[in-house]
Amino acid sequence: QVQLVESGGGLVQPGGSLRLSCAASGSIFSRYVMGWYRQPPGKQRELVATITNGGTTIYPDSVKGRFTISRDNAKNTVYLQMNSLKPEDTALYYCNARRLSTNENYWGQGTQVTVSS
Repeated sequence: QVQLVESGGGLVQPGGSLRLSCAASGSIFSRYVMGWYRQPPGKQRELVATITNGGTTIYPDSVKGRFTISRDNAKNTVYLQMNSLKPEDTALYYCNARRLSTNENYWGQGTQVTVSS
């Protein structure tokens, strides 16, 4: 079992920045592909970024160049640096831990990000 706790959400003006953190516990952090997903109001959950233990990252075009995912295996933590935020980035952001070889998939409770003037 993996427990995930997100933090760092809040209200920010358009063009501003936020840094989300996700602390993991309960298993060997480095075994998991870590990711961030978001669910805008009234919409389905969507991918924001993923990072493998080796540091390979994936971003959709909607956030590429503005968001950066990173991980610190020593601290069992994954981060999402969000710059140049737009109102359409407003969503509940979820941390995810996934390990395909064992069919494991864990979610945090989510942290709200609101981009508004």
